[in-house]
Amino acid sequence: MFVSTDFERALQLAKASDERRAAGHSLGLLDGIPVGVKDLFCMENVPTTASSKILENFLSPYESTATQRLLDQGAVPLGKLNMDEFAMGSGTIYSKFGATINPWSKDLGDNAVVAGGSSGGSAAAVASGCCFAALGSDTGGSVRQPAAYCGVVGLKPSYGRVSRHGMISYASSLDTPGVFARSVGDAAVVLQAIAGPDHMDSTCMTDELPENWCSNTVETSQQSKQVDLTGVRVGVPAEYFVKELPEEILSVWNNGVAWLRGAGAQVVSVSLPTTKLCIPAYYILACAEASSNLSRYDGVRYGYRAKDIALETQEDQSDALHDLYCRTRSEGFGEEVKRRILSGTFVLSAGAMSDYYERGVILRQRIRQDFQRVFEEQGVDVLLTPTTPSGPFPVQNKQAKEDPVSMYLNDVMTVPANMAGVPAISIPAALTRDSDYPLGLQLMGGRKTEERLLQVANALEQRASFGDLVPARVYATER
Repeated sequence: MFVSTDFERALQLAKASDERRAAGHSLGLLDGIPVGVKDLFCMENVPTTASSKILENFLSPYESTATQRLLDQGAVPLGKLNMDEFAMGSGTIYSKFGATINPWSKDLGDNAVVAGGSSGGSAAAVASGCCFAALGSDTGGSVRQPAAYCGVVGLKPSYGRVSRHGMISYASSLDTPGVFARSVGDAAVVLQAIAGPDHMDSTCMTDELPENWCSNTVETSQQSKQVDLTGVRVGVPAEYFVKELPEEILSVWNNGVAWLRGAGAQVVSVSLPTTKLCIPAYYILACAEASSNLSRYDGVRYGYRAKDIALETQEDQSDALHDLYCRTRSEGFGEEVKRRILSGTFVLSAGAMSDYYERGVILRQRIRQDFQRVFEEQGVDVLLTPTTPSGPFPVQNKQAKEDPVSMYLNDVMTVPANMAGVPAISIPAALTRDSDYPLGLQLMGGRKTEERLLQVANALEQRASFGDLVPARVYATER
């Protein structure tokens, strides 16, 4: 799970927190609380690698906005958490540090299952009780999918609600900092700490948020009050009922509908016609942006540099520099990252841009219009869907690495929220019948409606009653 730790610093921060609170000067709700950080967020003088060889020796000279805001609240970062390289993956199996095993796995051998991705280390750390909460990033489902696989809450706010400053970029127009926690109330506490305007990120919302922005969700969660959803309209998208969806996923989905109706919500069927276009449009745009963002890793300024290339002694400096770029990137990037860079380079080429990239941009606008129509014109407050089309797959699944398209389809339920820029959350809802692995339900809200989303999520969490369940290996250790 953890790829680097600094327990000495953590103990110092914890001691300082104890002294503050003893004197009655707490910095906030997170003062003294241990947290984990996905290895995508820069922390000053802390290794930040994005789980890639090409950044293996990089020490960040500055602090990301999200981690700085946690520190300002008194939180105690324990270390950096494993992930798919540059956040490109759905299993945390594409990492220079190796795969992260799901804490719900029955053993660590051939039957071990993935923690999900790309923020699998963050999900596993929270699920196994290593930390109260953890930061992740969600570009196409990388917070919600691993949260569902590991049986924890995964919250992706609206695009721009949390600053991306200091978060290593994959696809800048889609990347969204997110939160893992054991409950909706805990996730709300962390979101309240890290959200808000930031002049260092031009895509960040400028809305000033009140101090008690998410307090109703937190208080209700802590006091175990039954949430009343009278007057709330919940939409169920017809396009998500695909024939390939397993019966047990449909069963959990139907349970979710019943739970929300039991809380007083009105459940209605809605249509999102562009759903089937989300995955192809997403991978066109995300790969195109990745191709551009990752061009900065060339072995010249920072990170890994291919050895045995003496630029100053070669007669043809241009050939030597070209050799440096090619070897550094070939040796430094993993196979999945190189696959997406090549795909992105192709769709941005002169001969393909109009057929692929420009159409992808148009499709994204149509997807946003679909969501806007449902939320604004039809008066729907939230949408309810499964988080994933199946449970976690084996770490040793050869098809996952040999057939990348099968991996990409794992994001079919989560990608639409990223394309529309709306907030979404995954709530643990059940266990698979054959192997007792977690399954999640997803709620999506309108842009800037995190408060309403958290209210409905709280109600769903109460009725799912998943919170007392912990991974078998953790339970055995605690006993």
